[in-house]
Amino acid sequence: MSNYCNIATGHPIHRLYHDTEYGFPTTNECELFERLTLEIFQAGLSWLIVLKKREQLKRAFRGFDVNHVSRFTKSDIELLKSEPSIIRNQLKIEATVYNASVIKAFRKSHGGFSNWLMSQHPKNSKEWSVLFKQYFKFTGAVVVNEFLLSTGYLPGAHSENCPIASIISGIKPPWQNQKV
Repeated sequence: MSNYCNIATGHPIHRLYHDTEYGFPTTNECELFERLTLEIFQAGLSWLIVLKKREQLKRAFRGFDVNHVSRFTKSDIELLKSEPSIIRNQLKIEATVYNASVIKAFRKSHGGFSNWLMSQHPKNSKEWSVLFKQYFKFTGAVVVNEFLLSTGYLPGAHSENCPIASIISGIKPPWQNQKV
């Protein structure tokens, strides 16, 4: 389980993310891609750094539009590597471009990223990690777990005594809305 409920009181950026996004279910492709990318960029860094760079990352990756990012060229990647306003890790940038292509392919195979995620239920954290490794780059166990917690595909984003937990508990997870 994440310790967000404990750190959210420390910085206004944490509080806003904690109270309005973290753990709230989403099926929006741009939001899902953004959250996956942010978790990848967080690897080895503090979440606060990523949240502070979030708007610049959003701008650099064209609003996390899968169509745009999947067409990035080596020249685009080189430009991003020299952009001081973002986290300039070549492997993370390349993974983001590659992952956009994977998500784009899910449109044909599953009708989209959220449908692909929903079609995988139920899985535990370890099974999710193995699955993500088969498709995506730079998706270790922590990245995958936090991505799934942050987007509502795994429960447990908030501690039981966190007021946000009661709000989220009233929202039906996306896979429960699936037609059988």
